[in-house]
Amino acid sequence: MTRLTRAEAKARTRERLLDAAARVFAQKGLAGASVDEIAEAAGYSIGAVYSNFGGKEQLFVELLQERANDRVNRAAEIIAEAEPAEANGALGRLLVEVADKDADFAPLQAEFWLYAVRNPELMETYAERMREPRRLLTDLVARSVPDAERAGELSSIVIALFQGLVRMRRVDPDSVPDELFGRALRWLFTGAEADEEQP
Repeated sequence: MTRLTRAEAKARTRERLLDAAARVFAQKGLAGASVDEIAEAAGYSIGAVYSNFGGKEQLFVELLQERANDRVNRAAEIIAEAEPAEANGALGRLLVEVADKDADFAPLQAEFWLYAVRNPELMETYAERMREPRRLLTDLVARSVPDAERAGELSSIVIALFQGLVRMRRVDPDSVPDELFGRALRWLFTGAEADEEQP
């Protein structure tokens, strides 16, 4: 049996805590979840939570950032691997996968948004953590939209569109057909291109 290095063991502990936290937060909400429950669900002591994350709120914010980064990185892989004509359809399938298979994603997003709005002192922390996935997406958009300001605006719209459609599909799958996100992206970017060409 291969023995893990200290860094590998720490990374594994962190990953297990994040996975457990996603389940517990999605079921009980940020306010209702306890550090004890998260640690127990991951198979660790409370000390593991505090030594890796400092506390429940920091764990939650890092969980959201990691999940958002994962989505953007997956989108980048799809765009790199798919033929240009097939990329929007592949991105649509990513939305379907998140909405239908990652049952924790939409509740986690909604939960922390509500918590941050009700606790304004956390708003900047939340905003700061979510700037990284937005920056990654902006870099991705900038490959086809060279204007940096416009790429940033489009990335904000894509994030809002993705989150909104995931929530709608979780509640009413028929209202968000499999191909809708891909079509909406095509409409968005076609419209942005046409707007840029206006005199």
